[in-house]
Amino acid sequence: MMSRQVEFIPKIQVRMLFFSLVTSMMLLSSCGTEPKEETVETEEVTPPTSLDVVTLDMDFQAVDTIPSGWVTWRYQNRSPQPHFILIDDPLDSITVVEFRDELLPPFGEGIKKMYEGKNEEAMEAFGKIPAWYAGTTWPGGVGLTSPGMTSETTLKLEPGYYIMECYVKMKDGMFHTNMGMYKTLIVSQEKSPLAEPTADFKIDISSENGIVLESPEKAGTYTFQVNFIDQKKYEHFQGHDVNLVRIDDSGDLAAIETWMNWLNLDGLIDPVPEGFTFLGGVNDMPTGSTGYFKVTLEPGKYALISEVPDASNRNLLKTFEITP
Repeated sequence: MMSRQVEFIPKIQVRMLFFSLVTSMMLLSSCGTEPKEETVETEEVTPPTSLDVVTLDMDFQAVDTIPSGWVTWRYQNRSPQPHFILIDDPLDSITVVEFRDELLPPFGEGIKKMYEGKNEEAMEAFGKIPAWYAGTTWPGGVGLTSPGMTSETTLKLEPGYYIMECYVKMKDGMFHTNMGMYKTLIVSQEKSPLAEPTADFKIDISSENGIVLESPEKAGTYTFQVNFIDQKKYEHFQGHDVNLVRIDDSGDLAAIETWMNWLNLDGLIDPVPEGFTFLGGVNDMPTGSTGYFKVTLEPGKYALISEVPDASNRNLLKTFEITP
């Protein structure tokens, strides 16, 4: 009896120990399969408030998409030619493909015929400009900027599909646009956090009163507010704009006025007349629109001029001087 009892007790203990080990392993296993909550740290991305555009030749090097609202454009013209940035807002059905295939050829053919002295054929070519072009509007852009200069313009754009272009002319008269100087721009639904700039001086521009300017007198860095009281299409198929130009002693105002009309054979063609350096501005905008440009003015003579035919007689050429 004693031997059986001694033999029986260890078996019970072994079974209990085995049961305990199995239970513990099951508990550990179940704990290990429970999902763990992971904390993912997300960094809030702020939409950009500026757009850097660089020209090295016949190009606009920049991102394709910007947020809607106020954005500051910094345009670095590192090329040997003068340029501007005009923003086209075509009809909703028009893309850069129609722009390239339907609009650029008649402009290219027309300007070529002009420089060949075939004015009637030139007008016939311009007559091939597609009907949809009449629905194009221009919500702004950067004014004329001379080689080696950087200009700064702040614009407010609505979400949509736009095309950037420069139609300054080559030495042979061909438009820069026809040489490939255009680029698609997408303005997204994302909102820019940039507030509307505060102006130091205001400029009103209209077809009726021309340029009405509050001009600074002392050297310094200033922000100009440009108010488009109205807008119209002139003989050169475009509207009025504001371009700031510094005038050296050799500068001839009559020469720069003639140069600002691309319909003239020597108009808007590389190079800029001697004695003038363009510092930017605000390109064409619709009635009621406002744009801003910022510039450092050193002592000297300056002018605000629109890229339109016969600017002085339309009061779209205004000069002013800056003292130390």
